[in-house]
Amino acid sequence: MVFPDRVERAGVRAGTAATAAALALTLGLAAVSWVLAVRQMSGMDMGVATRLGSFAFFAAVWVTMMAAMMLPGAVPAVVRRVQASGRVRGVPLFLGSYLAVWALAGVVVYALYRPHGFAVAGAVVIAAGAYELTPLKRHFRRRGQESTGSGLGYGLCCLGSSAGLMVILVALSVMSVVWMAVITVLALGQKLLPAKAAVDVPLALAIAGLGVLIVLAPASVPGLMPPM
Repeated sequence: MVFPDRVERAGVRAGTAATAAALALTLGLAAVSWVLAVRQMSGMDMGVATRLGSFAFFAAVWVTMMAAMMLPGAVPAVVRRVQASGRVRGVPLFLGSYLAVWALAGVVVYALYRPHGFAVAGAVVIAAGAYELTPLKRHFRRRGQESTGSGLGYGLCCLGSSAGLMVILVALSVMSVVWMAVITVLALGQKLLPAKAAVDVPLALAIAGLGVLIVLAPASVPGLMPPM
């Protein structure tokens, strides 16, 4: 005779084990990616004058960077996905399709990016600060926090939500480990915390202020170097 309470407890244990496995896979991959990214980017940071190298090199670095930066923030979505399906087998596909969205974004970055000056970097950062206050940003952020669908769908929401922050990284130095860490913290906070004007508006103003500072006094901003 099968007792319902035993079946229920077994189901809970199985769900807990699946969630733990998904967390270990996601965070483990992020940790490994951080180590690889730091090694790949060594000696490449030239501030606003950073060059991307060959497409193959940049693609490898970019995908590793995105895995390091974005996977920690994807943990809630991964957990929701596992709890909805009850299986951990779909996690690799979820993460793979999620990172594929960011890989495609890297293709766009490579096609458009050029070494630039402080005025361009500052203008881009100011625009990124303005984007933080748009309804489009709020829409994608909310959708990302609620998503239980595919990795592709979540990736598109994440891209829309974090686009401004990623543009800041590209503008200041796409190969900077320091700026990479700063953007990771900001993106992670926005994925985990609910939107609040008391936090989001000052952050947007601070980003715009950073852009103004880059234009007016670039020497006061760490990590920026004159164009070569």
